[in-house]
Amino acid sequence: MKTFHSVLIVGGGTAGWLTACFLAKTLGADGAAEGVGITLVESPEIGIIGVGEGTFPSIRGTLAAIGISEALFVRECHATFKQGIRFDNWVRPKGASGADHYFHPFSHPSQRPGGPELLPYWLRKLAGEGVPFAEAVTMQKRIADAARGPKRFGDADFMGPMNYAYHFDAARFAALLAEHGRALGVRHVLGTVERVALDAQGAIESVHTREHGAMRADLYIDCTGFRATLIGEALGSPFRKVDDVLFVDRALAMQVPYPDPETPIASYTISTAHEAGWTWDIGLQQRRGIGYAYSSRHSSAERAEQVLRAYIGPASDGVAARAITLNVGYRELQWVKNCVAVGLSGGFLEPLEASGIGLIETAAYLIGFLFPFNGQTEPVAATFNQMMRARYERVVDFIKLHYCLTQRTDSAFWRENADPCSIPQSLRDKLEMWSARAPHRLDFVSDLEMYPSTSWQYILYGMEFETALHAGATDPARHDEARAEFAAIAQMAARAEADLPSHRSLVAHFCARAAGR
Repeated sequence: MKTFHSVLIVGGGTAGWLTACFLAKTLGADGAAEGVGITLVESPEIGIIGVGEGTFPSIRGTLAAIGISEALFVRECHATFKQGIRFDNWVRPKGASGADHYFHPFSHPSQRPGGPELLPYWLRKLAGEGVPFAEAVTMQKRIADAARGPKRFGDADFMGPMNYAYHFDAARFAALLAEHGRALGVRHVLGTVERVALDAQGAIESVHTREHGAMRADLYIDCTGFRATLIGEALGSPFRKVDDVLFVDRALAMQVPYPDPETPIASYTISTAHEAGWTWDIGLQQRRGIGYAYSSRHSSAERAEQVLRAYIGPASDGVAARAITLNVGYRELQWVKNCVAVGLSGGFLEPLEASGIGLIETAAYLIGFLFPFNGQTEPVAATFNQMMRARYERVVDFIKLHYCLTQRTDSAFWRENADPCSIPQSLRDKLEMWSARAPHRLDFVSDLEMYPSTSWQYILYGMEFETALHAGATDPARHDEARAEFAAIAQMAARAEADLPSHRSLVAHFCARAAGR
């Protein structure tokens, strides 16, 4: 029986190097009998897409697992702290009466030991009339609105009183991962893949490069992006498009400098809805990354650039917009024979909620823990494909949730997003249940979910979904207790705002720590 001792990762960027680093730590990269030799080949001619530059809180565990310190990451990747996403004009158009934004924080709703779960009591309006859910149940909205950081100077790496992720420069992140991966023993080869050879059983026999000829391994990992050179072109794994559900398929991106070096840095992504999509606005250390993700069926490229420049204002003058085509969907079979896809080669579901890097993390974890040392790839592939397919399906539902509950009718894009025909049956079933009761953690299978049940709650009620609670959903004897808890959260938020450092000063502290100052 053939045993597996070598891995060839084709393609670099975040997908390739994050996978390489994780596998080097998990499997070993020295090629010895007890380790697995890991080689990464990438073309010097192919750049990094880097859409979004945002992450989900899981990235902290990944960085810790592969051994990159938080301070080094912040300094080298020009990273900042992300405490959630603020959604502007998603419920109704700009200027309409009613709330103009809501917030998806990363911190879970407060619940002290023995205390009541606050969501049903918020639905009973015990937090006060018109108090947004995210503001009522967590301190994070107030802290992020004040451009405060999620942690204090003395907090340990990846720890803090508020849950958080990061914004970062994608190219710099890939470079840091590459340097770290090489230090972990990953062999790095610069070469352009010209063809892939298959064996008699239809598995990959070798990858042929222009510069180095044939390269062989036991397991091949396709990180070639939308090209999907191995999993798609060579092995023919079909791609399932989901553009009938998620309409966004284009993006324009700009890098806009701050007007002043001390300009406060937003501690969340600002996502603003427009006529045919939405803009992301991400604050890094020296610039903002701003882009417009839109539907080509509902807008021309010329009109999209007008929308983007109007959003940015005069700061966009003289700045070129980078156009990106998004292949929205996923492969239901992402592991075929001795090849597994990671990143864009396996799927992409638009940059909303930063699912891209989260799905890369999941794939890397699964490869590491399912690795077929005995050479038997079929059972491993079946497990991997089942788990990744289920996760993609759930992410599709979660992203669609943001669109389908809109009250906007000002453009065809929003009207069609709210049309039940564009909503997956699985999501329609959830919404039907939640119209009579609040979402609960038992509605979700934790190992298959990227987003916890509380994230669904923040979006659902930020979009002003209505749940008609039954009489026993709350305990009248605990109403005063719930009111006191809501009041305590507001008081603690005020103290936390005063105690936590400004976001920019926190970033400066981490950069100085990395430099040894």
